[in-house]
Amino acid sequence: MTAEIEAVITSLGAQADGIAETPQGPLYVPFVLPDERVLVAPEGEGRGGLLKIITPSPQRVAAPCRHFTRCGGCAIQHAASDFYAAWKRDLVAATLRSRGIDTEIAALVPTQPRSRRRATFAVTRTKKSAMVGYYARGSHEIVPVSECPLVVPEIERAVPGLAEIVAPGLSRSARASVLVTSTLNGLDLAVTGGKPLDGPLRAELGSRAAAADIARLSWEGEIVAERRLPEIELSGLRVALPVGGFLQPTLEGELELTRLVREGAGKARRAADLFAGCGTFTAALSDMSAVHAVESEKRSLAALERAVREQGPSLGLKPVTAETRDLARRPLLASELDKFDAVIMDPPRAGASAQAEEVAKSKVPVVVSVSCNPATFARDARMLLDGGYRLDGVTPVDQFLWSPHLELVGIFRRD
Repeated sequence: MTAEIEAVITSLGAQADGIAETPQGPLYVPFVLPDERVLVAPEGEGRGGLLKIITPSPQRVAAPCRHFTRCGGCAIQHAASDFYAAWKRDLVAATLRSRGIDTEIAALVPTQPRSRRRATFAVTRTKKSAMVGYYARGSHEIVPVSECPLVVPEIERAVPGLAEIVAPGLSRSARASVLVTSTLNGLDLAVTGGKPLDGPLRAELGSRAAAADIARLSWEGEIVAERRLPEIELSGLRVALPVGGFLQPTLEGELELTRLVREGAGKARRAADLFAGCGTFTAALSDMSAVHAVESEKRSLAALERAVREQGPSLGLKPVTAETRDLARRPLLASELDKFDAVIMDPPRAGASAQAEEVAKSKVPVVVSVSCNPATFARDARMLLDGGYRLDGVTPVDQFLWSPHLELVGIFRRD
């Protein structure tokens, strides 16, 4: 058995683990802060389990959730807000420096607890009923939760009843996922990993969803019950959310992102919204710009087109066009981009490498890059800079409270 080690935490890594220098080499220790003296147990592969905090940091605070450290959803509830904000901003700075990028980084735009309007819960069958919770840190073990200070109150209130709603479709040999989204018309539940649907199961699930007043229940992408059409509002445009459709995690974060996008696009007469989803930024820009929305997911674009067709005239929107296209495999070419005054890119975590390469060759005056992954943002930003753009600054937006993840927006302009 490896002996316990007393060590001092020197810094926090990119995943919020503390780094302790020991005679055996650096150890990554969760739930600690810089300058804390701790007692740890080496666990192999450079990991250490926290046994005791001998000398706590003045930046340490009480975690607001009783499930913290067991549930794997949060990594850094134990840090004071000022330290936390500076650490997240520094993550962005370090990632940009790794690509040789030096630019102004604004202060972190904060988010508040109980603001996440969607969350994914793990569920499984037990001997008597079912269990719902989050996965434990680095594990497939489900930690039952009865509260979650991340999510909006309507989702938190629904957590205890989720297991009862989906229990008939669960297997004890597998774990299913329930994506819960709070919409204008109630909760939308999208289940994956459950039993195959048949007639009796469909009827039972529908009955339980109705009893719980769930707006919509889908199973492996198929709608089982829909009492009300789940809708979201995007800059005044009401859009029917497709099953599993993309949505910014928090309303406050979405409003900040759209403000930054509008500010960056300026007075552009024609804009391209790439990786458009259901049209978050299309809706934000279309009161002042003609927008071409490009997205690979057909249902999301169809929902946007329908909303614009039905509500656009009364909202005074400029023309909106839509194109279904996989931008990772078939990006818009520089010659196609040159007709736009501004390009907005909001790719998935993998980034927009192929599309950024074409943008770098284009003559587009302004590019607004929105990203949920600083590493791929920096990679793609390097292409734009090498193509002659300048980066006017980056704003980090904390849509993923108490985690190492964050959103950011960068404004690029042609010299």
